[in-house]
Amino acid sequence: MGKLDGKTAIVTGASRGIGKAIAELFAAEGANVACVARTVNEGDSRAPGALTTTLEGIRAGGGEATMVVANIGDEEECLRLVEETRTAYGPIDILVNNAVTNFAHPVWEFPTKRWMIGFAVNIHAPFVLARETIPDMRAQGGGAIVNISSGVAIGPGRGPYERAGWDGMGVLYGSTKAALERFTQGLAAELSVDNIAVSALSPSQAVFTEGALLFNKPSPDLPSEPASTMAEATLLLATEPPERVNGRVCYSQQILQEFGWIEEGHGTGVDAPGSGYSQQ
Repeated sequence: MGKLDGKTAIVTGASRGIGKAIAELFAAEGANVACVARTVNEGDSRAPGALTTTLEGIRAGGGEATMVVANIGDEEECLRLVEETRTAYGPIDILVNNAVTNFAHPVWEFPTKRWMIGFAVNIHAPFVLARETIPDMRAQGGGAIVNISSGVAIGPGRGPYERAGWDGMGVLYGSTKAALERFTQGLAAELSVDNIAVSALSPSQAVFTEGALLFNKPSPDLPSEPASTMAEATLLLATEPPERVNGRVCYSQQILQEFGWIEEGHGTGVDAPGSGYSQQ
């Protein structure tokens, strides 16, 4: 028996990295998984990974999944992907908002169109997808929404700054992730009587995904964790009783250690404090 037998899950950004790991684990635990992304075949993107690769791996392991090709920065595409998931598998039990985009510009050079795209994908899409799937969860007596955040939601704090100037990640990414954490707790409060667990999850340590490695060359000395750690923590948040995790803004190794899924954790949330929302 799997932890998600008979459940239907949507996982955005499932062509590679953390989203792929989540989709694979959910399918292995018995869920019917709608894998959402834009990259269909290997070579369609500069980064390795594609929906066909994710589905091949899931099906080779005996799992059930379907691909939904969508640009979630477009509201109509979000509506379509929800309907396609219902057509394939019925009502939706779990939503994992993992897909993300970022553009490397300092604010004084940032094109408005790119700024708007960042918010459309990183924060508006989770809102639209949550709004459209909540009725299914309510009708079935419960569900789970897991929003994948990032350590960059933790701001640089007040000055003076030891390292002045643009940090390479830019303000966009951190701003959208901070907004996602506030959205998470606000939605969790709204749904607190509906048996729907709403949470946000960040890696405790760096995850060297294919997309991240395309734009960054991290130091080999930087503490890291595999994408599978985030997948395990997402599974925990999607399967624990809502009263135990609703409104949690947490970190992968911290939440796994807290619930006894691992013996010892490290990184943000364990060795260092997380964002302000994680401490509320």
